[in-house]
Amino acid sequence: MKIIDLRSDTVTRPTPAMRRVMAAAEVGDDVYGDDPTVNRLEATAADRLGFEAALFTCSGTQANLLSIMTHCARGEEYIVGQQAHTYKYEGGGAAVLGSIQPQPLDLEADGTLDLKRVARAIKPDDFHFARTRLLCLENTQGGKVLPPDYLQKAGEFARERKLRLHLDGARIFNAAVKLGMDVQELTAPFDSVSVCLSKGLGAPVGSLVCGDREFIKEARRWRKVCGGGMRQAGILAAAGLHALAHHIDRLADDHDNAGRLARGLQKFEALQVDPATVQTNMVFAGIEADLCQKLADDLQAEGILISPGNPLRLVTHLDVNRRDIGRVLKAVGAFFHRQT
Repeated sequence: MKIIDLRSDTVTRPTPAMRRVMAAAEVGDDVYGDDPTVNRLEATAADRLGFEAALFTCSGTQANLLSIMTHCARGEEYIVGQQAHTYKYEGGGAAVLGSIQPQPLDLEADGTLDLKRVARAIKPDDFHFARTRLLCLENTQGGKVLPPDYLQKAGEFARERKLRLHLDGARIFNAAVKLGMDVQELTAPFDSVSVCLSKGLGAPVGSLVCGDREFIKEARRWRKVCGGGMRQAGILAAAGLHALAHHIDRLADDHDNAGRLARGLQKFEALQVDPATVQTNMVFAGIEADLCQKLADDLQAEGILISPGNPLRLVTHLDVNRRDIGRVLKAVGAFFHRQT
């Protein structure tokens, strides 16, 4: 039985075509800068996202950490959303390893940060306070696409207040596909952008940081400090190149499948699902607390993996097709039928 894994879009396996290019990859020692496939991936990503340079990292967490540590010195501060990955889900790395203070703010319903609230959070130029240096945004945020006009306003806001602007763009291509826009239109306001290759794009490992040449030079130093220098990494970079070439346009299939899943789940009274809120590849479903683990266990017995939680987060991706969505809905229906 095929396992259908809806826990995240990080669970994808390399496709046969991706495995072939990995096996054939030309490699060198990337710490010396002579792995040609890594160099090609970095140049390709920089060009694709509209920056001067890029750096290949082992994970999205590392990509964001290097970015924050490059923008901020010890004792300085970054402003970030309470639910943002760079604050909540990265082990406090900027504080632990960079001695950089986060200033978290509540996100708005659309995933943005209210810029008026951000303005009030910027610290005065006074030695009692950490220096506010950086504003971090995330796109997509909980599956929601940040409005392009908001991104432009955020860029203007940051420049006016002499802040740097970083984007956790782990799923930035999901946003671009959803909007039907060139990704550069979404990255243009930012000083740096991280993008994940191992989420919706389906590579086994890796993220990229993009910025100007001086920024990337400094980030490369911090990558070494953080133990992120890799050697014959071209084997992994080849997967990233394949993903950028072949797996971006198909993200629309994941969005379609998420919408189909949401519409199907909406029919069950025990779940609270609003298909209108599903913009990309994530579906959130409210569920009674006593049913949450029972549903997860029941689905696992049917070869369907979900993460228990309230709301449930169900994520579609490269390894989930339309037929799989039908199987999931059938299994969920059978579960609730047995509860009556």
